[in-house]
Amino acid sequence: MTTDDDARVPPLRAGVIGLGWAGQQHVAAYAGTPGVDLVALAAQEEHLLAEYGEAHQVPIRTTDWRELLDADLDVLSIATPTFLHAPMTISALQSGIHVLCEKPMAEHAEAAERMVRAAEQAGRVLDVAFNHRQRGEVQALKQVIDSGVLGRIYYAKTGWLRRAGIPGLGTWFTKNERAGGGALMDIGVHMLDMTLHLMGEPEVITASAATHAEFGPLGRGGSGFGVSELEEGTPFEVEDLATAFLRLDGGATLLLESSWAQWIPYDQCYVMLYGSEGGASIEWGGTGRDPYERLNVWTEVSGVPAELAPHVGPHGRHAAAVTGFLAKVRSGAHQQYTGRDALHRARVLDACYASAGTGTEVRLGSAVPATAAASRTSTIQETP
Repeated sequence: MTTDDDARVPPLRAGVIGLGWAGQQHVAAYAGTPGVDLVALAAQEEHLLAEYGEAHQVPIRTTDWRELLDADLDVLSIATPTFLHAPMTISALQSGIHVLCEKPMAEHAEAAERMVRAAEQAGRVLDVAFNHRQRGEVQALKQVIDSGVLGRIYYAKTGWLRRAGIPGLGTWFTKNERAGGGALMDIGVHMLDMTLHLMGEPEVITASAATHAEFGPLGRGGSGFGVSELEEGTPFEVEDLATAFLRLDGGATLLLESSWAQWIPYDQCYVMLYGSEGGASIEWGGTGRDPYERLNVWTEVSGVPAELAPHVGPHGRHAAAVTGFLAKVRSGAHQQYTGRDALHRARVLDACYASAGTGTEVRLGSAVPATAAASRTSTIQETP
């Protein structure tokens, strides 16, 4: 229901660049949000422009994303290949548009830093769509943690392991310069973000990591297929498995693993938190026929072991990420939301790749982006 106050506030004019799966989620979120007019779409696929443009009666549809910069937009979602995030985001911010960018923020931290600077200079919101942070279990566990039930969290383990899930094997997803990395960059960043969010945003001080490529170079592990065909001239340049040991400020530690393809029975995602007063875990995965989702909290009450059962609400997914972005835009406190949390994630990824390339522990801030980028290829080349 629209109130008199709502009627006096002009709707936000929204646009979306990119109409792959993620972009389609942004389109649906804007189209279903009161007080927002979805007025512009940009994509290379003309059939998708026609399909989603007609479905939502979007007046501006173009294959040239630059045309959206002159469309008098208030907000813009960018859901394109990773290497395009920085140039598109910076151009939009400089045009006075608030930006919601898909994860990962950029192919390396140097590009992410330029995005943050552009947001600060323009006085506009820059947000990154970590949609898995919007899961019902994550929201419920965050409330438990903030209430103090777990005490001080001193150790965490988190990971996303796929049975066979290399996205677009042989396309930009598996090319280093365009994607910036492999499984760690694509799905590991989700688990990193989720865990740091639950732990209260501790700073990562050092990273010790390793990467492997055992499936992709053989054309194995493609999404939905046992064996995929590699396109000629587009080798598998990134990792399909990464592990990292992270030291956090205050003495806590975090173990992170991510994999696109593994000899495991089914996909597995998890966050495990170890606190001074209790522990907790979030798990989901399984198969299409036999999925599972679990939230567990363990502590003690009056000296008696106790297992808590927090209420878990629905998953917010991309719709909640868009809603949160719009709330930041409408808050007027734009300088508080310039993407710095996401930049921290990008710096952690750079340090992990630099560590994997050198075989040593890397302190954040000491890894030069060029060194980190080179290591993402060099570690893969070592694999027979």
